[in-house]
Amino acid sequence: MSAHGTTDPATEAFVAHRNLLFTVAYEMLGSAADAEDVLQETWLRWADVDLGKVRDRRAYLVRITTRQALNRLRVMKRRREAYVGQWLPEPLLTAPDVAEDVELAESVSMALMLVLETLSPTERAVFVLREAFDVGYDEIAAAVGKSPAAVRQIAHRARRHVDARRPRHTVSPSESRAVVESFRQALETGDPQGLLDVLAPDVVLVGDGGGIKQAALRPVAGAEKVTRFYIGGIRRTSGRISTELTVVNGNPALVVRVDGELDGILAIRVEDARISGLYYVRNPEKLTRVESETALTLR
Repeated sequence: MSAHGTTDPATEAFVAHRNLLFTVAYEMLGSAADAEDVLQETWLRWADVDLGKVRDRRAYLVRITTRQALNRLRVMKRRREAYVGQWLPEPLLTAPDVAEDVELAESVSMALMLVLETLSPTERAVFVLREAFDVGYDEIAAAVGKSPAAVRQIAHRARRHVDARRPRHTVSPSESRAVVESFRQALETGDPQGLLDVLAPDVVLVGDGGGIKQAALRPVAGAEKVTRFYIGGIRRTSGRISTELTVVNGNPALVVRVDGELDGILAIRVEDARISGLYYVRNPEKLTRVESETALTLR
């Protein structure tokens, strides 16, 4: 800020693209806390840039953010090998309009973010920049330190890998909400048949307690096993369980409370009017971004 109260051009450009840069970093890292750190590092480097030599400020900022996120992702990959139990992305409370933006909701969904975890750091960066943000191959090449030809090959390989694993047959936000509401009622009343009615036969439940809270150490697969898991858990819980519909990562989710205290966030994937994926984050270190909305954007 200058003495006259006007913002300098570097700050102006950074603030204008901040939500975009956060979304890039978050999609690459799956962690809001680490994405915020990347933005700090990006700002420090951006503040030293000679703006007179920058042709496209948005592209240049995305390039810096990608490089910083890549460095952090390589360190995080090693750290995650020591993580207790299953690892899930940090859930973000998002505005309802994110759910209406099909492209954005898909790109930050728990289901797709988990698929991205199976890519190498460079593959993930290339896939995210190309598929979610529609960045050109030359610009991606500059960001990841590869030739444009190599980036094209990496993009093709990553897309094939993700397409083989990404969920299909998504439904509209209103259909999703109806299915999730039926699931919520069955969960609150402890109704096994009600759960079986809304769960896909091959539904998968993934829990993340981070070694701090109890959670299934391995994914639970199949409607009957998932139902038994939930009904058993409800019976073992001494407190009163309550659930509330919300939107997390642009997709329907439930806030789960026990005796009014936040227990976790259950993100839900709906396909063909049935629930195909349940992602329950109980690790308290990952529940800091579910009280106030996080602004996400692909543009």
